[in-house]
Amino acid sequence: MENNLKYALHGKLQAQEGKGQELVQILLEAANLMKTAEGCRLYVVGLQAEQPDDVWITEIWDSEAAHDASLHVAGVRELIGRAIPLLKGSPEKGQSWQILGGAGLD
Repeated sequence: MENNLKYALHGKLQAQEGKGQELVQILLEAANLMKTAEGCRLYVVGLQAEQPDDVWITEIWDSEAAHDASLHVAGVRELIGRAIPLLKGSPEKGQSWQILGGAGLD
């Protein structure tokens, strides 16, 4: 069973007031890069209408190592450099866990 485990991350990035859409655009660029990242199964970016400066990201990877390797995909460091100045404070540590099963994980 251990070979089928997946690694998941879920968290929020809070943009400076009025900068949520700019942050979303950068993260959508990152999502496009993740299409080529080995082991990336899901990378989604979302907002709640009533909190447009809070940007949520959910990721599913084949492993934590695959996620860590994604930081070396060409262009990722540049996107991080563009996103950091838009954040309100330091990024919060999101939740991470091992997925044990569920629909759509094949």
